[in-house]
Amino acid sequence: MASFISYLERRADHLLELALAHATVVALALLVAAVLGIGVGVAVRAHERSAEAALAVAGTFLTVPSYALIGLLVPALGLGYAPTIVALAMYALLPILRNTLAGLRSVDPAVVECARGLGMGDRERLLRVELPLAWPVILAGLRVATVLIVGIAAIAAAVNGPGLGEDIFVGLARIGSASALNYVLGGMLGVVVLAILFDAAYAGLARITTSRGIRG
Repeated sequence: MASFISYLERRADHLLELALAHATVVALALLVAAVLGIGVGVAVRAHERSAEAALAVAGTFLTVPSYALIGLLVPALGLGYAPTIVALAMYALLPILRNTLAGLRSVDPAVVECARGLGMGDRERLLRVELPLAWPVILAGLRVATVLIVGIAAIAAAVNGPGLGEDIFVGLARIGSASALNYVLGGMLGVVVLAILFDAAYAGLARITTSRGIRG
């Protein structure tokens, strides 16, 4: 334990740099997945077959091992950020899409009809009624997707991707040496702390962006 604490003190700046890179790539991938997932969910919400097809495609992405998926993207996208962001966005898509559909379908049809009766058009109803009411469920999907890809992002170090996976892979490559365990534990601890921070941020965002009436 003393050795690990000493290791953390020596490499604190480096670990912070890796953690910031890790958080950045997760945030970028989540932004891509959110635009796609929410956009597709809105587009297919009223079409059952299209919704099922979209969920099936997004679900297929999760069946591909992360190491293999990132590796398959390298020939087309090269090393580093690009294949990492694309792969993470693919893994984050299903929870976001599924919760977007669930949230929109949970909106009381009577409320939608009332909005229509007040003269709101389709777009206005979506933006002012349906999405705000569905937001807590959508946000839950974003939260699950984020925690999921925070862990998967560590694999990106295998293709020169950014983040805490760098130290984890360095440690694994040094198995048998005195410092190997410290590298692995340091990277793992960083991933866990990031996941907790992201989750706490979502809890705060939920309180800020969800109206008291919806929160109950």
